[in-house]
Amino acid sequence: ITAAADAWARGAAALPKPWQPQKPVLPMEGMRNVLITSALPYVNNVPHLGNIIGCVLSADTFARYCRLRNWNTLYVCGTDEYGTATETKAVEEGLTPQEICNKYNAIHADIYRWFNISFDYFGRTTTPYQTTIAQDIFQRLLARGFLLQDTVEQLQCEDCQRFLADRFVEGTCPFCSYEEARGDQCDKCGKLINAVELKNPQCKLCRGVPVVKPTQHLFLDLPKLEERLELWLEQSWATGDWTANARYITRSWIRDGLKPRCITRDLKWGTPVPLDGFRDKVFYVWFDAPIGYLSITANYTDQWERWWKNPQQ
Repeated sequence: ITAAADAWARGAAALPKPWQPQKPVLPMEGMRNVLITSALPYVNNVPHLGNIIGCVLSADTFARYCRLRNWNTLYVCGTDEYGTATETKAVEEGLTPQEICNKYNAIHADIYRWFNISFDYFGRTTTPYQTTIAQDIFQRLLARGFLLQDTVEQLQCEDCQRFLADRFVEGTCPFCSYEEARGDQCDKCGKLINAVELKNPQCKLCRGVPVVKPTQHLFLDLPKLEERLELWLEQSWATGDWTANARYITRSWIRDGLKPRCITRDLKWGTPVPLDGFRDKVFYVWFDAPIGYLSITANYTDQWERWWKNPQQ
């Protein structure tokens, strides 16, 4: 408090000169380097105040604080553009998925600009860098034996000649008999649903009756990582600053045992899977989207690895 009072008495002229980072902002030897991201907003809606407050505002506040401290700070964000929700929105508006993404990316960028959110770069996930980096991570997982193949039963619409993602199926909830339940969740009783469990399922695109058929998918072999993850978590819990809620949720996942996680989908709109036998599929958005932080940084600077593969700084 005394130091703060002394600094106040000396006035603004005595403050250190503000740090002016080079462009692009890159890690600097001997400085505190801070990389900030905020959750990538999904591209199929118009942001509202709740999105601003719950997503970008806290990161923006922290970025401004870091810059005032003369820390070398990079703040990146962008729209999350792949997945079923984009395809659904495209069908609703009579546009292609790419047109939907172009439309809503521009809306998002304009709104954040109006709010003066201080991104160093606001990008998007539908870029060549996203494909390159996501496929590279996939190939590394494949080479190291962290992927499995398995057969999954899915609903297929024979009229549309496609397997139906969860959001493209509607039917009667097997738990509460609500007649407009989605293929992933019932909005009436709130229970999670496997699409093949729906009674009287219908394709939302053509209102045809889908049939259950097997399809091959790729899974991340999470059980193989479980032992190493537990060791890392014990160390991180001891030395890091985890919230009680984050500890509880993570412990429950470990306690129940990690399960293989599907990383592919029978969709057209997404990052292509670069493996024979799966080239008609794309990566599941929750495999693909977190890689967006890396690819957005790569679109900002070709030296992106200095931020993402540089633990010494």
